[in-house]
Amino acid sequence: MKGETLRTRKTWATRLGLLAVVVLLVVASAATAQRSSAAQHGVMQAAVQGHPRYMERINEIANPSGSVHFGCQLTSPPLCYGPDQIRAAYSVQPLLDSGTNGAGRKIVIVDAYGSPTLANDLHTWDTVWGVPDPVLDVRTPFGIDSTSVGNAFGWGVETSLDVEWAHAIAPAAKIVLVVAKSNNDADIVNALQYAVDNDLGDVISMSFGEGESCMAAADLAKQHAVFETAKAKNITLFASSGDQGSAQPACDGSPSFFLSASTPATDPNVTAVGGTNLIADGVSGAYMSETTWNETAIFGPAATGGGLSILFKRPDYQAPVVKDSHVREVPDVAYNAGINGGVIVRAFCPGAVCGGGGGSVYFRVGGTSAGSPQWAGLIALADQIAGNRVGDVNKTLYHFGKGGNASAYFHDVTTGNNGLIFVGPGTGTPIAGFSAGSGYDAATGWGTPIASTLVPAIAKPGND
Repeated sequence: MKGETLRTRKTWATRLGLLAVVVLLVVASAATAQRSSAAQHGVMQAAVQGHPRYMERINEIANPSGSVHFGCQLTSPPLCYGPDQIRAAYSVQPLLDSGTNGAGRKIVIVDAYGSPTLANDLHTWDTVWGVPDPVLDVRTPFGIDSTSVGNAFGWGVETSLDVEWAHAIAPAAKIVLVVAKSNNDADIVNALQYAVDNDLGDVISMSFGEGESCMAAADLAKQHAVFETAKAKNITLFASSGDQGSAQPACDGSPSFFLSASTPATDPNVTAVGGTNLIADGVSGAYMSETTWNETAIFGPAATGGGLSILFKRPDYQAPVVKDSHVREVPDVAYNAGINGGVIVRAFCPGAVCGGGGGSVYFRVGGTSAGSPQWAGLIALADQIAGNRVGDVNKTLYHFGKGGNASAYFHDVTTGNNGLIFVGPGTGTPIAGFSAGSGYDAATGWGTPIASTLVPAIAKPGND
């Protein structure tokens, strides 16, 4: 993060210690979906990528029934999911039915720029799905810088995604949104430090990131120190693993990619969340199958981040499954991230993107961005059960994954890979990735949660 100017290019890249997302943003115009390049989040070592990897505008159907309000829920397989379907697929609903809903806990979300219509969008989204409004606390401790329409739009959708879907999993938890003044690395790290120093919540979600070598050494050191403080305070940390497969966008803002894992996901104090393509029933949410998220053949660079750190050695909790003692591997776990099969988000769309005067609309959104806030929601449920903060959960997750009863806690994703291929002429040389397999792998980690068993187990004393 050295420069502070913004550039535009085909991919939407912002970096920083934020690892989230959008590199080829696809949005829709007022009438029909249109693919378009969006404004970049920043320049070399200047900004982080915010995650919604793909966005397509969708409209409610004329006569909705129950939890089905959008036609993309009714395709085969579904092209989008609402909260009822995701809760069913990952077995969150039994916890909610038993009264475990995050009451008394606080989820912190860090994003840049925020959204001008967040409170109203969240209320409307809650009304559609029959979810009670949460206590929403928005903090802008350093003010908010001006930026391009495209950059603000992308981060606005990211913000809405993070808040709405953390709330979907832990509907009674308080949501504390800390808005960084820009998506420059230093500003993101300052926002993280503010959240940790002021002890704003029990778990922090970070849906952003960049290649490890793109972040200045001073910012990396400060970020790691913040995470060390968070760990000492028993604050759980989650970060998305990235949306360009085993690669990351070039640090200088050029339209190219290089083999890299993403920071802040690689920090050993953080639980890195990769992505899958979930196939579940679009009405009931009944779980069917999953594979490694990789839709590059359809959408261009669009696959779960994962790989080997060049910054951190293997942490002790990975010793049973990572053979190289000099390397931290990511992700640790995974969650639905498919573009086909994205989650439904209500967010503000400016007139320059959606036509007319702009306004709030619905999108289906893909990318690993969606997984980090939902895992944060799961930890809010675990904290409620435990009656205190469970803190850093990596040791516990690896204990369960390596144990003989892993299938009770995780959907083990064993197919697919996160190699990056390119569609069209002149877009780059393929970058080899990592394949999913039985047990832990650098494509989907231990897999996706079976929340009804995993969450109470995390909450149980002595599991670490």
